Amino acid sequence: MRGPPRGVPKSEFAKRDFYDVWYPNLSPSADLVAEALHAESEKDWRAFVKQFKAQMAEYDASKSLDLLAALSHTTNLSVGCYCEDEARCHRSVLRELLEKRGAKVV
Repeated sequence: MRGPPRGVPKSEFAKRDFYDVWYPNLSPSADLVAEALHAESEKDWRAFVKQFKAQMAEYDASKSLDLLAALSHTTNLSVGCYCEDEARCHRSVLRELLEKRGAKVV
């Protein structure tokens, strides 16, 4: 997710089980998040996915995906977001990209 939970002190994130580490490097840019939130048609969603995949192909994001894919074989990881429907969330794209890198996904 691009931003941490609103109204929750940073010291409470792990205590309240929001997450242990916030890693926004694998989130869509702020502009792209806005585009995804307004994607009403399948065509709009596909346009978002294409742009998000392009962002994830950039060096830092790509190396982060490689690292998480490798770590997935020795530790449990979770990717979270506020979206209710994973099929219309960047999580589904991250899942696909991690699987293509050989990540252990359950």
